[in-house]
Formats: sequence, structure tokens, C-alpha cells
Amino acid sequence: MRMVDLIEKKRDGYELTKEEIQFMIEGFTSGDIPDYQMSAFSMAVFFKGMTKEERVHLTQAMVESGDQIDLSGIEGIKVDKHSTGGVGDTTTLVLAPLVASVGVPVAKMSGRGLGHTGGTIDKLESVEGFHVEITNDEFTHLVNTNKVAVIGQSANLTPADKKLYALRDVTATVDSIPLIASSIMSKKIAAGADTIVLDVKTGSGAFMKSLDDAKDLAQTMVDIGNGVGRKTKAIISDMSQPLGFAVGNALEVKEAIDTLKGEGPEDLHELCLTLGSHMVVLSGKAENDSQAREMLEDSMKNGKALEAFKTFLGAQGGDASVVDEPAKLPTASYQISVPAKTSGFVAEITAEEIGIAAMMLGAGRVTKDSVIDLAVGVVLNKKVGDKVQEGEALATIHSNQENVDEVMEKINAAYRLTGEKVDKPTLIYTEIH
Repeated sequence: MRMVDLIEKKRDGYELTKEEIQFMIEGFTSGDIPDYQMSAFSMAVFFKGMTKEERVHLTQAMVESGDQIDLSGIEGIKVDKHSTGGVGDTTTLVLAPLVASVGVPVAKMSGRGLGHTGGTIDKLESVEGFHVEITNDEFTHLVNTNKVAVIGQSANLTPADKKLYALRDVTATVDSIPLIASSIMSKKIAAGADTIVLDVKTGSGAFMKSLDDAKDLAQTMVDIGNGVGRKTKAIISDMSQPLGFAVGNALEVKEAIDTLKGEGPEDLHELCLTLGSHMVVLSGKAENDSQAREMLEDSMKNGKALEAFKTFLGAQGGDASVVDEPAKLPTASYQISVPAKTSGFVAEITAEEIGIAAMMLGAGRVTKDSVIDLAVGVVLNKKVGDKVQEGEALATIHSNQENVDEVMEKINAAYRLTGEKVDKPTLIYTEIH
């Protein structure tokens, strides 16, 4: 078998076999197949696409290129959730303890983030003492005992994907649905969960700007998950404006605490209940979404969700008292209001610009070596559809530097006001099975 023949076959629009794809991924991972041939293959896929079967075989080959997490020691059906990312996406911080509080095991592998804020682990490390450096045996024990734990991502998880993504990034082949889907799903499958719920974002602050592209990606990922024997479901949700109010690490932890109490922002609350309901149904703990949703709402009302968060934080070394005393979380030296320059209704908030504003304050990483300021960020006071008076605060900047003129300009530019009343955007567009 020769790589040049596989490139030619895909270039001409033919379907590759499972064995051919395995040969290619194994050779590329080991270094036997050079970068320039894999780049040519990626470009062929970019133009010719892949069949449903090819996408499954590619994903499985990438899974098998490195470590696979064995969760068989954890009792029950393990459920994972993945979001394609956005600004202010605090859902994992809420969902992990919320779903665990109704008896569903959540064995979560998370990473650190490059972007507007840190990843899930960075956010959790806003809680003093919290750490993810635990052994696999400890991880299994914690999930069996508390129904929830988070561990850091294995360095040797899907090495083929890491190598392939680095090539795609410099060969203009990132925007390929089959390659995006196999990249995301290979990591989720290698992480060992039995079932997967996907939150695919669309809008100005999302990777998939159009609803059609988001649907295409969601359907591809669901087909891959089901194709390798993992029950998978997706929803398409809005990221035309930031989710919730908070964009920043400690600020998002505080917002997660409010949401677990049932007092969080309306959109974050609703999205977590929707995703959580699907997770509970896929785990077999409820027969349908309405029954699952009732279980989760009860858990928020009776305090079990909040208690699960405390237990989770404490079990991994964190100061669980922050749940009752959020003032113990890292706090910025300055809170500066961003006043509206005119009156009107909020017609648009460019999520990406708000994210960049948070990064300018130090809330995110530009490179993997960047040091995050866990205290800083932006809290929105107004969302799309809200009425605003001139001089009223559009947002509040949480900063450890006094001069934030550039950040204020960035936030002001992100808001577009109009004189006419504006409807709130649709939060959840559709579900994909």
C-alpha cells in the first residue's frame, strides 16, 4: 500500500477502505508518512469530502493512535458533554455537578484553554487548592463515590489528531467538516464515556457562523459517535452574543454557583437544563426529557446540585467554602462601568469582541505559556433585547489595571443599539439525533 495511491484515490473522489485509512493514520503518527503527503490528503478531503463510513474509520484510527481512557471501573453509564466553544460558555461548571446530583456519573477529562478565557480546568483553579493532578485510580474512586470528578487531559490522547491539526492550521484545511468532526470526536471517544451530548454553537461568536454549517457539523459528529457505538445527541445553540453575563475565570465560577442555585442568567440556566436533560436520558436515569428536566430542577431547588459542587471541589483539594462565600474567589482591584453613549435597545453584541476585551485584561491565553489572571474579565449588564438609557452601564470591567480605555472602546464597539424594540435571540435552534 502506498500513500500516493491513497491521495490519488481521494483526489478523484473515491471512498477509502477502513484498512487504507488505518494504514495512513498509523504511518503518519509514526513518521513513516511525511507531512507533505498528509497535507495533500487533507486538501483532497477539503475538496472531495468523505463518506459517513470514511469519517467513522478516520475517527476510530485517530482514537487508536494513542491512549484510550478505561472507565470500566466506574459504575453506571458514563455521560460526557462537549461544546464547540464560545464566549462565556460556563456550561461544564454547572452541568458536571448538576447531572451528578441526580445520580449520573460524570467522569470529565478537560484541558486548559487557548482563547478568551481559560479552559474548564483554569476556571476551576480559581478555587484555591483545586487540582486535577490525580491518578486514574483516584479518579475512578471519586466518580464512584461522588458521581463527578475532573482529570487533566492525557498528553498522549489522539496524537494523530494533534499532528494533523498542526498541518491543517498551516495549509488552509481547517474548515473541513469531516476533519473538524473527526478531530473533536476522536478526543471525546478516547476519553471513554459511553454516551456523548454535543452543544454545537452558531452565530458571530462561534466557529460555525451559519446555522446550516452548524447543522452539518452536528449531524456529522452524531453519525460518528453512533457509528463507533457511543450513543450521541446534539443540539444547536446560539452564540450570536456571549452566553450568560460573565466572561472571565473566577467570574464564571461565581455565575455557575448562582446557576446551580437556580438564580443564574436566563440563557445559561435554560441551556444547562436542556443539555443536562439529554445527559440524564442517555444515562438511563429518566425515560424522557421532561422527566429528566424535572429531576434537575428539583435538584437546584432542594440544594442537592449546590451540595454536589461543594463535594466535588473539596474532593479535589479545593476550598469548598467559596460556594457559600463567593467573595473568597480571586477579585480584581477595579470594577469599572462602561456607560452607553446613547439610549435605545440592544440589537447586537459581537461575542468575539467581548472575548477579545476579556483577553486584553488578561483573562485568556495568547500562547500556551501565557499566565492567566483568574480575577479579571467582563460582566455584561445588558443583553440583546434589553432597553438602555444613555449613561447606563452596558457592562462592568473587572481589572487589575486602572487604565482600561482600550478595553472600554472594544466593549462599546461590540454593542449595537437601535431605536426600535428588539426580540431576544433564539437560544436553541434544533436537536440532532
